[in-house]
Amino acid sequence: MSYTTIAPLAKAPTPSANVVSSEPMSKPAGKVTKNSRKSSSKSSAKSNEKSTSGSKAAEKTHRRSRLGCFTCRLRRKKCDEGHPVCKACKNLKLKCEYKRPMWWGNNDQRRMQKDDIKEIIKNTKVAEKANANARASSCAHTTPSLSHSVPTIDPYSDGMGCTRAPSTESQFSLEHEYGFASHDPSDPFASQLQTPRFEAAAFYGTAPPYEVDIKTERQMYINDIPTRRVSSISTFSTFQPPLAHATLPPFPDDDWVQKEYFESCKESFTSPEANEFVFFNMPSEPAFADVFSLDEGDRHLLDHFLGNVIRLIYPVLETRQQGVVQSHIVPALHTNKAYRHCCLSIAAMHLKSTEGNNGDQFDHHILSHRSEAVKELNDALSHDADHLQILDAILAMILFPCAVGCPNDVLLDIPWSIHFQPVTELITRLDLPQMLLETGNQNILPPFHMTLVAWIDILGSTMRRKTPQCAHVYRTKLLSASSSGLCDLMGCEDRVMYLISEISCLDALKGEGLVDDFQICTHVTALAHQLDHTEPAAGSLVYPITEEGILRPCQLSQNMTALFRLAARVYLCSLVPGFHRSQVGTTRLISDFSEMINLIPSGTNGFDRSLVWPYLICGSFSTPDSPFRTMFERRIEILGSQAGEGSFGRMVCLLRKVWQQADTAVAEVPFLPTPVSASTTPGATVAVGRDDEQQQQQQQRQPPQFPNIHWRDVMEQNKMEFLLI
Repeated sequence: MSYTTIAPLAKAPTPSANVVSSEPMSKPAGKVTKNSRKSSSKSSAKSNEKSTSGSKAAEKTHRRSRLGCFTCRLRRKKCDEGHPVCKACKNLKLKCEYKRPMWWGNNDQRRMQKDDIKEIIKNTKVAEKANANARASSCAHTTPSLSHSVPTIDPYSDGMGCTRAPSTESQFSLEHEYGFASHDPSDPFASQLQTPRFEAAAFYGTAPPYEVDIKTERQMYINDIPTRRVSSISTFSTFQPPLAHATLPPFPDDDWVQKEYFESCKESFTSPEANEFVFFNMPSEPAFADVFSLDEGDRHLLDHFLGNVIRLIYPVLETRQQGVVQSHIVPALHTNKAYRHCCLSIAAMHLKSTEGNNGDQFDHHILSHRSEAVKELNDALSHDADHLQILDAILAMILFPCAVGCPNDVLLDIPWSIHFQPVTELITRLDLPQMLLETGNQNILPPFHMTLVAWIDILGSTMRRKTPQCAHVYRTKLLSASSSGLCDLMGCEDRVMYLISEISCLDALKGEGLVDDFQICTHVTALAHQLDHTEPAAGSLVYPITEEGILRPCQLSQNMTALFRLAARVYLCSLVPGFHRSQVGTTRLISDFSEMINLIPSGTNGFDRSLVWPYLICGSFSTPDSPFRTMFERRIEILGSQAGEGSFGRMVCLLRKVWQQADTAVAEVPFLPTPVSASTTPGATVAVGRDDEQQQQQQQRQPPQFPNIHWRDVMEQNKMEFLLI
């Protein structure tokens, strides 16, 4: 996160070129003397005529501009007539309309439009004030992290190259009009506190500013024993020379701290796409377990969680902003007991699956911390307080097991669907769905907790064949084309995730028998067209790692979205009446998936573990001779021991059980025509006896017997209650 830059003073408006100068009218028309009153009266009359004609000329030439946008004209504000968006509308996040809108010709519609604009401006100011207060409160407790300073994407870019955030940008761009150097907020070594540029130009001209380094140090103490000291250095520019006595001597042993800090900054900003994203607004906190009163065993679990498990939880989000996962988890560890016990049980699960030694001791830690977490949650729910902490702990108990553990773990645990039941009431009390909807109207970051809920809700609904709890919210976001932060969190574009929610709704309606075959086909066609609109441009899918070895997060998300889109198409095809997995369209989609997976980095540092749901959907409908099988085994081999952990390991176990049943059934059941291809079945025109003909007609009247072993049925048979995301 970064400090809010100080906006420069507003520039006085410059007179337009077509305005007639008032200087000639201020001069006397003639000189009046004592001896010539008559001539003076004549000259005064002439001057009056001249002034009158001059004022009329001024009235004729100084006319009100009619070229401004209709939004500024409705607000009765001066418009700078900038194209494509004027700066007033740009700063206030209003829709700038130069073409005559529909509401302009009706007074009632004008009044309604003006009320809507007032409401948008009010919400924008309230949001900016809330963000400023949040930044001020976080900065009061933490050292400002320059690596978290990122610009806000401007949806109304006018091509001028401004890099300041729109919420703090002045109405007048002094950088471009006066030639001052533009400030890049993503530069870790540039100024984070801006001085007013207009005043600086007036008093100091073009003199170069002074570079001032501010060093902040934090000393950690455990049981009154000093431990590692953390230093951070920030640089800003000022025109005031530093005082001679203000310079502090350097500390003798802080060279390694500076080196570590600048190396981390270098890693954060070497990517060419470092300035393209809007991240979740989270405070930066130290990732040290320095205030916990834990015994030796729990201390070991906590250290293991911080050092080895955190990086596995949100790998895609970590590529967007390094350290953002820690900054979300570590503060919750300090204040939330249920959350802490959940993290300790997750650490024990990871140790059990990776080390394998002393499994009984790890089982004891897993069960004890699980029970303590549930106990803390029950106490908090009984008091009906701290709803955000309760939601934090519940989401951790749902999501964190997706990163660790073995598929054959038989320890007692509560299914994720049971954990998710109170989430709907909690987010309603916290008003998170409404906050998520409001992010589409202004440039406001989506609430991180609601983004997590959407991730679980959409993909989890496909596990249970139920309608998502917040399906109406996702549908509204789809129609308004606004983001929920899902792309930053898990890699798939928000529009595709919204469409997966719609497909899940159709699947639930089909399971309940509320739609007939014709309605299903109609909805399938409509959703397929919607997926077509999310297709990327030709040639835009390339490998996301550059020749220099730098990962491009935007390209990675684009490739992952393509794989989720293919899986969504396969899921949609499976709802069509008469579907079977050997159809040409289905096999082609799965073959495309097998080829496109090569655009995703593999191995322990790859992102196969973030594609569990697409692997599940495409793999469960793959045929024995599909290239998916060969590709899948190859990716598992490259992934190594991590292929058996977390949701990926559970997905591998489930797919092999599905293939075992489905492939065996294919060998035993002869091919029978589907209702679509019955008339073109080979041998249908061959003359047969009456008994054979009656038997064939009876078989054609029966539903198709081509075996489709669904992965949900296999999960139910084996009592697998997994969340495979």
